[in-house]
Amino acid sequence: MSVPATALAPALPAERSGRRHRLALVIMSLGVSLVVVDGTIAGVLTPRLVAELGLTTSGAEWVSSIYPMVFAALLIPLGRVGDLVGRRRAFAVGVAVFTAAGLLAALARDGATLIAARALQGVGASMIMPATLATMNAVFTGRRRAMAFGIWGALVGGMAALGPLLGGAIATALSWRWAFGVNVPLGLALLAGALAVMPETRQRGAAGIDPPGTALAVPALGALVFGLIEGPNYGWWEPVRPFTAGPYAWPGGLSPVPVALSLGLVLLAALVVVERVRAAAGRAVLLDPALLQIASFRRGGLTAALISVGELGLVFVLPLFLTGAHGTSPLHISLAIVPLALGAFLAGPPAGRLAGRWGPHRVVRWGLALEVAAVAMIGLTLTARTGGWGLAPWMLLYGVGLGLASAQLTSVCLAEVPAGRAGQASGMQSALRQVGAALGIALIGAVFATGLGRESAQRLERTALPAERRAAVVHQLRESAGTHAHDLSRTPGAEAEAGAARAALAAATRQAMWATAGILALGLLMSLRLRPVPASSPKESDPMTAQTGE
Repeated sequence: MSVPATALAPALPAERSGRRHRLALVIMSLGVSLVVVDGTIAGVLTPRLVAELGLTTSGAEWVSSIYPMVFAALLIPLGRVGDLVGRRRAFAVGVAVFTAAGLLAALARDGATLIAARALQGVGASMIMPATLATMNAVFTGRRRAMAFGIWGALVGGMAALGPLLGGAIATALSWRWAFGVNVPLGLALLAGALAVMPETRQRGAAGIDPPGTALAVPALGALVFGLIEGPNYGWWEPVRPFTAGPYAWPGGLSPVPVALSLGLVLLAALVVVERVRAAAGRAVLLDPALLQIASFRRGGLTAALISVGELGLVFVLPLFLTGAHGTSPLHISLAIVPLALGAFLAGPPAGRLAGRWGPHRVVRWGLALEVAAVAMIGLTLTARTGGWGLAPWMLLYGVGLGLASAQLTSVCLAEVPAGRAGQASGMQSALRQVGAALGIALIGAVFATGLGRESAQRLERTALPAERRAAVVHQLRESAGTHAHDLSRTPGAEAEAGAARAALAAATRQAMWATAGILALGLLMSLRLRPVPASSPKESDPMTAQTGE
């Protein structure tokens, strides 16, 4: 009878370990789901934020763009920190920071506090995301690893689709504050679960962090985003209003916008030089120049960034149009965006089969072609009367294209990357996507804001309104990100102003859509340079990963 006892003894710990790892997978997937949801939920909430916090157009852009900007800048360095100090510890700290930021956002009484909270959310997100991927890669092997990443992807994709809908429902039924405040109980539950079941892993011989690279990347992205967001506000060249930062007042003669854009480009150039020097010396780098020499990774990464520019710009502008033109509630705005998520969800599984037959590079091209066509059709068909149902077919088509392109782009990017550098390459690609998201909101938002001011001024000139009244309406439209158009439609005796405002809002949205289509077309052109991956791509052995406890 001793034989069965001996056989069962090692099986029980393995079974318990398997259960704990599965529970840890659920915890990590839900943690990343929060990161994904809070990256997309701001677009649905923007009209309410404008109304209740008095946000200007640039303030609304900052609320949406500061999160992916900070996320992108810190994703790689904080991922390295997790490799060194332990991924469970990094995940737990990230969830704690993210939870505290959610509470701060829910209690915000002004735009500056909300923007600061969103930046803090970006810090937490940049710790959560790399810790989950690295832990799954260390804990699961073989078929279990494939299943783990499949479950992780399904949960994250499902929450990405349901997130804006849930956020819109919460904001409509309760308040936009609860859309952020719900992170507090969820975050506390995730924190307890992570400490209970998530195994601690570290990477042996992990490279250190890159303080000079991070110190250059953060202000470079910040300067570029500032310039794009604040261009319509302070003037693209000549100043249109005074700029102050605390006690400092910007001198007249030149707007701060071109200075900020130039500074951002200079800092990016300095970042490239510093990274090359550090890489040549064998030191840790934020952006590995050797990876950028791999054509498939370089082209695929740029394509991914351009896709993010289009996606986030689209989700930022359309809710503002629906609110300004029709007074649409957050719930109905989220319902208008659901076809996008539905299309992406439906296209994901067939994308794999199509890639197996025709090659992933071709599937990426087909997806981008559908995205360009969908956004161009919105630009062609949108009028002041267009509502959610009028947008639904094109949002569904866009979602199908997004699902085809995004599902295969990661594999195209990493196909020729040596296995020993796959972790860093994955982090760089994620960072490029977040950079695209931040710049997309800023760039498409700038096109929208500039067009709104110009179009509203031109249309109001054709009315009999006094010059002072015309100037006031233009100012209110620009400052409210177009949502003031709906207020005018409910104001007795303001029919002329309301009609001009709705027409201007539709024209500005069309211009933003054409700018989005142009950016996606650049991504399509870039994807034409993607090539089939050779069957014998050079690979290195994976770096040793240590699991230090459970």
